[in-house]
Amino acid sequence: MAPRTRVEGRLSTWDDARGFGFISRASGRDIFVHISAFPAEEQRPAIGDALTFVVEPTPDGRSRAAFVHFAGGPRPLAAHHGVAEHTGPRERLRLGIDFAGVMAILTVVAFVVLVFVVSVVFGLPPWVPSLYLAASAGCFIIYAVDKASAVRGRWRVRESTLILLGLVGGWPGAVIAQQLFRHKTRKASFRTMFWVSVVINVVVFAILTASPLSHLLST
Repeated sequence: MAPRTRVEGRLSTWDDARGFGFISRASGRDIFVHISAFPAEEQRPAIGDALTFVVEPTPDGRSRAAFVHFAGGPRPLAAHHGVAEHTGPRERLRLGIDFAGVMAILTVVAFVVLVFVVSVVFGLPPWVPSLYLAASAGCFIIYAVDKASAVRGRWRVRESTLILLGLVGGWPGAVIAQQLFRHKTRKASFRTMFWVSVVINVVVFAILTASPLSHLLST
């Protein structure tokens, strides 16, 4: 098989939180590029970087940049306090201790314990934990699909939809998916809205289970 021709271009737009952007070429339209197209153990790109790449087709008939390299040579990622960041062939993974991620998972564990205690002490109706379980499973699947769509440059799930799914009880599954897939963990505005929705959900849960309004759950 003949080697594919490498093309030169410059990164013209880049959304670091979502991990994708577009490369401008001397001839032809701007081409989509995802963070997964960059080599492992190198720094994240920035607007203005000169790049070389191979053009490959996407399943929907469009084009994207693949096997991307910095024109000036490799840019090794320096380890920082024992935490390294790598880009594999499919997605960028962060290794080491992620304090925010650990706290997020601990929040889910604490809530599961809370639901169990409330079920024992207050006789929580079975449909309540079942609702959280079903919503969390659905949320997990939707996050997985959205992550795959982001990698392939396809249609994405609206952030408002993800927030709403978490608000109605799917947030434990969303937290697990966020940490497992490294998805929606860097965009500050989304994280703020997501955790606000979590607080609202937990407060409503507490009001309906530990107050005179608890009878509403049994009706």
